[in-house]
Amino acid sequence: MLSEPDRRLLKLLEQDCRLTPQELSIQTGLSVEHITTRIHEWEKEKVIVQYRPLINWDRTGDEKVSALIDVKVLPQRGFGFDKIARRLQKFAEIKAVYLISGGYDLSLLIEGRTMQEVALFVAEKLAPLEHIQSTATHFVLRRYKQDGVELTGGDETPQRLMVSP
Repeated sequence: MLSEPDRRLLKLLEQDCRLTPQELSIQTGLSVEHITTRIHEWEKEKVIVQYRPLINWDRTGDEKVSALIDVKVLPQRGFGFDKIARRLQKFAEIKAVYLISGGYDLSLLIEGRTMQEVALFVAEKLAPLEHIQSTATHFVLRRYKQDGVELTGGDETPQRLMVSP
């Protein structure tokens, strides 16, 4: 169980992992030594898994397509959904794997260069896998907010996306 000061420290790191131990000390009242020790422990324990920026790819001009794929799975005796989830997370195209409730068992976040590339991944690599019963693909048309950060500013005029057959 985390103490309240450690919880505040983690939230600050989550908001901006570039803050130095000195800056974190000023904001939390914790000693620089405590902060350095805790961060090192959390990295070892995999509480802190990775440091990375959140990039708004829509503003780079690079073509990138994201899709949420809902997957029905036959659970395996003794493993449940874990074995197939571990297999799926090895695909480079799959950015996230979630066990979910409802009509499907797993939800995947997939990225590709084009809609066709994502569709081919689903048809040729995902759907044929043993224990996969069915899939439902939902293409992301626009991201407004990700990881708690708004990606579109209030100064923009909303534009409708063109829909074509």
